[in-house]
Parts: sequence; C-alpha cells; structure tokens
Amino acid sequence: MTQPLVSVIIPTYNRGGTVSNAIDSVLNQSYKNIEIIVVDDGSKDNTADILKKYDTITRIHKQNGGQASARNAGLKQAKGDLIASLDSDDIWYPNFLEECVNKIVRDGLDFVFTNWDQQDQDGSVRDFLSTDIVVVPYFNLLKDDWVNLSSDDLRTIYVQGCPSPSSSAVIKHDLIKNGWNNDIKIGDDWYLYLSALYSGERKAAFTLKRLWKKYAGQSNVYDGRRRKEVLEHLYIADVEKMMRDFKPHMNSNQYKALRNKHVYSLVELAKHHLIREFNIIKTAKLLVKSLYLDSIQTFRSIPQVIMFGINRVKEEKNSKAQKAVSQ
Repeated sequence: MTQPLVSVIIPTYNRGGTVSNAIDSVLNQSYKNIEIIVVDDGSKDNTADILKKYDTITRIHKQNGGQASARNAGLKQAKGDLIASLDSDDIWYPNFLEECVNKIVRDGLDFVFTNWDQQDQDGSVRDFLSTDIVVVPYFNLLKDDWVNLSSDDLRTIYVQGCPSPSSSAVIKHDLIKNGWNNDIKIGDDWYLYLSALYSGERKAAFTLKRLWKKYAGQSNVYDGRRRKEVLEHLYIADVEKMMRDFKPHMNSNQYKALRNKHVYSLVELAKHHLIREFNIIKTAKLLVKSLYLDSIQTFRSIPQVIMFGINRVKEEKNSKAQKAVSQ
C-alpha cells in the first residue's frame, strides 16, 4: 500500500502549556511519512521558546489573525498529498494517521474522520461521536469498523452540523486548496467541508474507534465560549454566510435543514435577551428576523428552546449537586 506524505498543520495561540503534547503525539505516530508545520498565531506566552526545541518541524510565526488564517499559513507551506490539522490542545493516539491514511488509500476516499475521547472541564471523559445525532442514522452501514458515505449522505449530514472537528480528519490536499474562510468566526471547519462537498461528488468515511483526545477547556474556539457567543457567531453569523454562499448548490431539503438551524438559533438568542438581559428591542428584532425567514419553523422552535433551557438548568443543578457530594 502506498504511503502518501501527510502534512500536519498545528495552529497555536498562547498554548505554551499544551502545544508540546500535540507535537509529541504527531512525532509518536506509527505512520512516519509526515511533515509537521506549526503556526504560531502571534502568541504572547512562551510558545516560541517551546517550538525552538523541535528541530524536525517547520515553524511559522505570524501576527494574530485567528484559527482560519493560521491554518491557511500552514497550508501554503504544505507539500503533502494529504492534510491533517491538529489543534494545539488536542492529541492524537499513536495509530490515528495509520488508520486514516490506510482507509483513504484503500477505498480511494476524499477524506475520513474519526471518533474521539472528549475530556470535559469537570475531568470526565466521554465517547463523543457515538451520540452525535447527525451520524447515528448511518451506524447501520458500519463494516470493518468504518462507515462509508456517498456524496448525498455527506451533504445530508453536513447541512445539519459538522461531526468532524479539525483534529479528527485527514483530507486530500486538492480538495481544500483554497483553504479555510477567514471571514468565518467559529465554523471554519464546517464551511470548509461544505465548500468541498458542493464543488463536486465526494466519498468519505468515519470510524467509531476513538483515535484522539480532545480537551474541552476555556481556551477552545467553540467549547470555551458562552452559549450566547456560540449562537451569535456560529449558528447565526456563520450559518447565515453558509446559507448565502451554498444555497445555489443545495436542493430544497438541504437548504431547509440549514435554515431551520439558523431560525432555531435566532429564537434561542431572543429568549436569552428577553430572560437574562430584559432587552425587549433585541428580542423583537431577532424574532421578526426568524419569522421573516420561516414563520412555521419559528413557532416550532419556541417550545423546543424553552425545553432546552429547562433541561440545561436541570443538568447544571445535577452537576453542582454531584460535585458537592464528591467534595
């Protein structure tokens, strides 16, 4: 079996305490035909000094511009036929690249992604992908530890969400030659996949084997943000751009799925402004926008948002009670 060169891009910003773990996890891969490109996105801590200790990596230092611009800086230097981007607070298990590359080569795929262990802020670790509602319907296709997906499958999945964060995937270089969108605030990976999926017919696969570990902490682009910020930046601003850019290429059901997520988020943010900030004007503007987009979906979303809020409060209370008992 051929062993294509894999370019591993590690963007980092002020993660002097974790970046060496990420780099070491790549150096310890059983698959050895790799190049490592670490992009220091204007760190102000000791990241630069730590990177100097590694003489086998390519180091790039740039002004701070966000995760998309950092990955793009690494992509410009990448020579591999395959690209993998590892966040600097995550680690790959030793067989991650070997499993991914072998699957891509064997089945002639465009990309693959894997399951992971997610360590949450309370220290608990969970199997993440096995409960992801956008991929669960495809578990019946599992064969030899992998689920193969057609282009239609992939589009159906990715208009609902992005089950493959940056650290989970290996993708063909040619598929992402235009890089990540610098205008996207949080969902740059999601936008990247949609761009690839709507520019041609694609084949991909995922495995439920947990081949890497994600640390969900305060510095994460997604997990480290408050729910309000996630709604504003990802599910409203980013998704609105996705709707605009990909609508010409989507069928009606695909566009509706993306729009439903957008409308639900507008309603949830409206609830936040009403209940937590008592801002009637912002609440009204958000609801008017959601009604304009889809009045039926708006009215469907209202009870769903209320139940979501109730369940979150219950979960927070249970979590606090469990911590009190453990102490």
